Amino acid sequence: MFDVTALGEILIDFTFTGNSPSGNRLFEQNPGGAPANVLACLSRCGKKTAFLGTVGKDMHGQFLRSVLTQNGIDTAGLTEAENAFTTLAFVALSDTGERSFSFARQPGADTCLTPETVLADRIRDSRIFHFGSISLSAEPCRSATYHALSIAKEAGCVITYDPNYRASLWSDRDAAIRGMRAALPYADMVKISDEEAELITGCSAPEDAALSLVMKGIRVAAVTMGKDGALVAVPDGIAHVPTVDSFVKDTTGAGDAFWGGFLHAFLESGKSPAEVTLADGVSFARFGNAAASLCIQRHGAIPAMPKREEIEAVLAQWNHR
Repeated sequence: MFDVTALGEILIDFTFTGNSPSGNRLFEQNPGGAPANVLACLSRCGKKTAFLGTVGKDMHGQFLRSVLTQNGIDTAGLTEAENAFTTLAFVALSDTGERSFSFARQPGADTCLTPETVLADRIRDSRIFHFGSISLSAEPCRSATYHALSIAKEAGCVITYDPNYRASLWSDRDAAIRGMRAALPYADMVKISDEEAELITGCSAPEDAALSLVMKGIRVAAVTMGKDGALVAVPDGIAHVPTVDSFVKDTTGAGDAFWGGFLHAFLESGKSPAEVTLADGVSFARFGNAAASLCIQRHGAIPAMPKREEIEAVLAQWNHR
């Protein structure tokens, strides 16, 4: 039995790290992709995980497969595209660690996952099936995602969804809104960022967005708000869960670290989404905030995911303040 199987993109983040002696920009090869990042965090917390997706038959694809394996993530469902290069994302960082993206994905291998190559047995043998919205932005991976969701729903998996908006991957903003919102009815638990609140719910205020998700039938909703922590909402209420100031080197993967930590704590509770109380949600979000606070102090996404003992040490420090 797997704790979490995730479907979606795994790619290379080429992250700006400064200039060469001749003045040219230098980019570091970092493994990333939101669903893979979440699994890496969960795996480092001791959970059994599996990834479903596609890479190219190239050096980057080989590298990404090895990274998943090194992180204890099952790769039986990782396929190789015949005619597409591994997807690349060039990431520029501002002085405060905030990111901007430029993708090499026309098409990228992550878009080539088909319904026929989705490893159904991994989904059926999982407690949680997790997906994001990048796989909804192109075919055939969109059809593969909905095929996987149907399998997960029929198998009784807890379904979790983390929509990430990358404008350049959609034909226009309206298409992104329609595409990302269309998957909401499948989800039991949803995480969005404050920047995506209006896109996903039509509500610009994080509190209104979280409550809107719950009113739509989502059992547990979380909204990440950077240095302001997170909001968590369940049918019996909503709460703000603060974090603490941390040194920011790179915010890449911070939301994924939060969600990985959140899902770890949820799994540890042994509860179903319908049984999660507001106090439970606050506890899960505190674990997620601690995970994210560690992630932002490091470069990259998968390499920056913290281990369980590191997260617990941060929580212990917070408890003594």
